[in-house]
Formats: sequence, structure tokens, C-alpha cells
Amino acid sequence: MTIFDELESSVQSYARSFPCVFHRAKDEYLFDEQGRAYLDFLSGAGTLNYGHNNDIFKKALLEYIQEDGITHGLDMHTHAKEAFLESFNQHILQPRALEYRLQFTGPTGTNTVEAAIKLARKVTGRNNIISFTNGFHGVTLGALSATGNSHHRQASGVSLSGNTRMPFDGYMGDGIDTTQYLEKVLNDASSGVDLPAAVIVETVQGEGGINAASFDWLRSLETLCHRHDILLIVDDIQAGCGRTGTFFSFEGAGIKPDMVTLSKSISGYGLPLALLLLRPDLDQWSPAEHNGTFRGNNIAFVTAKAAIDSYWQDDRLAQNIQYKSHLIKNRLEKLAEHYGEGQFKAKGRGMFQGISCVTGELASKISQNAFTKGLIIETSGADSEVLKCLCPLTISTESLNKGLDILEQAMREVLVKIDQIPEQKQYLDYDIAS
Repeated sequence: MTIFDELESSVQSYARSFPCVFHRAKDEYLFDEQGRAYLDFLSGAGTLNYGHNNDIFKKALLEYIQEDGITHGLDMHTHAKEAFLESFNQHILQPRALEYRLQFTGPTGTNTVEAAIKLARKVTGRNNIISFTNGFHGVTLGALSATGNSHHRQASGVSLSGNTRMPFDGYMGDGIDTTQYLEKVLNDASSGVDLPAAVIVETVQGEGGINAASFDWLRSLETLCHRHDILLIVDDIQAGCGRTGTFFSFEGAGIKPDMVTLSKSISGYGLPLALLLLRPDLDQWSPAEHNGTFRGNNIAFVTAKAAIDSYWQDDRLAQNIQYKSHLIKNRLEKLAEHYGEGQFKAKGRGMFQGISCVTGELASKISQNAFTKGLIIETSGADSEVLKCLCPLTISTESLNKGLDILEQAMREVLVKIDQIPEQKQYLDYDIAS
């Protein structure tokens, strides 16, 4: 029995999928205690968009610590916070003509979702929140009420109220605009759906199965919200910070949400930090009305500023993401066609893509086999049926291709083992086993 088996709670999950003790990490690689390298296609569930121990961020962090910079400052003004705010405003907000105030909430994504929901109710005087099928917004009670996954919801132990679920884009099948259904129930006084304070939506549903909303659907949703005086909250916790190709995942749709939640990769280095971006007129909090001890993670401000200054002053990273996105898309689509015969389906947007395996059992077997070959890739979706490619945005093309090669090899071996394809079936255009 290991110390983890003896002392750690059974609530752990990722450790079950990847059963080894990791010791070191660099860029797109994790290393175990024996020094074996694993390509990381999990990236801290989207927290490490710039890779592990990014040299640029590490240098800034070490210099700040060496100078006895403030680590914890509650919500007091500090030089580190000032520098981050200036950089965020100059390189993120102003070039996109976005006017937001920044609220520093507790340090996790669910904290900023809680703040957004709470503020929407305070400002509008309404209680109901509209969220979407397969959405995931966190597991604290307010955020959990907007989360669709039954496994997480059942753990609450209480009735989850104040939320109405609506079908996400594509949920009813191709060609059906589900915003029309939302429009219908909002216009019908007998629909049983109360006029909401806000709609909260992910443009790409990560934990829900890499379901990407079309830009037309997002524009239609924004128009509906404006028409009914409903606040639009975009949850960009996993899809933001460049994951879909632009800093914010909604930029391609040309919409301007009333609030945006950010966490995960905003610190750049994997340090806890969460932000709520809100329209200035919505900033109706009284002092300390929504607070928390860890609102001011100053070392995260340092690395967050370094990330913005290093990667978002121009479009070089965005162009690089676009190139890699096409590479991933082409590879996954070819894999699905070559091995799937209708069973596999590539999905997602940008470097937020995956491949649906129909069943969670099959996806899990492929993930486990990939791990034995040195690839860490996790599953998502209602039944954990989607293999999720969430590698660092800064991954080298060589490593990206290597990871996709391993994924193909793992997929092929599992399909041969369960007699779904013949052993003689060739690899796709090349033989990575040689």
C-alpha cells in the first residue's frame, strides 16, 4: 500500500487514470520518478496552455520571490496587481475594444462562476439562470446548479434550484437552432420558465464532450439576451486564454458578453487565479459583499503578466495555434474515417479538440493503452466517451505529431484486441510501429 492509498481521499480521479508518481515537468512533458517521459495531452485540464515550467514565466517568478515580493495581499493594491492590470488592459482589452472591470474572486474557476451568478441576480432582481445541456461550470452549489453532469450533481446532497436547462447547439441534431426554442419559452407566459437574470454558456463544452457552438448560434444567443434584457455570461475558464485560437473563445463570433469568467490558464504557470470580467455598469457590489481570503495571488499576477507580455502583444501565437489546430483536425478526422466506419467522430475547435468513441469503455481502454506508451490523454463527455486532446499551445510540431501517432497506435491496438478491426489493417499513411 502506498502513502496515497493510506491517506488520500477516495475522491481522487486523475490519479486513477494515470497511476504513477510524477516527479518533474518541462514544456509538454511530465516525468515520473524513474525518469520516464510522458507527453502531456491533459495540461492540467487546460491550466497549462503555455506548458510546464515555462522559462519566461519562471524567470519572472524567481526574480519576484528573490526580491521578497508580496505573495498574499488580500485585495489590497500591490505593484504586482497594478502591473498585471495595466498589461491586461493594454494587450487584451483595448485591442479588442472591450470595456470590462476585473473582479478578483477566490482562486478557482467555480469561485468566479459563483460571483457571476450572484451578481447577475443582484443587478436584475431575478433568480432564474439559464444554462445548457452538457455544460460544466464547477461543483460548488451555485455553479453546480448550472452544471449538467448527473455524477457531479448527485454528490451535492441537496436540491439544486434556481436554474433552467436548455438544449445546447447541436443537442437536438443538425439544422435545429435551439435558441429558437429558448425564444419560444421566454415569450410564452405559460411555459413555466421564469425570465432569467442571466444565461451562462461555454462556447466549447470541455467536460461535456468537446461540443463546439457555431458562431451563428452564439450570435443568435446574444441577440436573444439583448432582446429580453438578460445578461450573457460566457464561461471561458477552459476555452479561453488562447485555447480556441484567440485569447477569448468568443472573438470569432463577434459577440461581447456582459460578463466573462476566466481561470485555469490565466496565471500561465498553473498558479491559482480567477477573474470575473464585468461591464462597468454591472459593478454594483458593496465593499466586501463578495470576498475571500485568496483573492490576491500576487505570484500569479507576476506570471499572468509575463504570459500576456510574452504571447499576446502580437498575433504570432494565434497564428501558430491556427496551424496546429488544422494539423490536429486533419489527423483526428482521418483517424475517425480510417478506423471508425461511423463509430468515431472528430469534434471541437482550435486546440480544443477530441475524438468521440461512442462508448466510455472504448475511450477508457484507448486512454489506458496510450498511457502505457507515454501519452497522457483524458476522456470527457456524458459517458466519458470523448478522448480530449488538450496539449499545451506551445507544444512543438514534432511532439504534437508524436502524441497523435501514439494515439493512433493505442486506438489501433485496442480495436484489434476487441476484434473490431483486423490485425492486418494498415496504419494511416505510415507505420509508426516501425
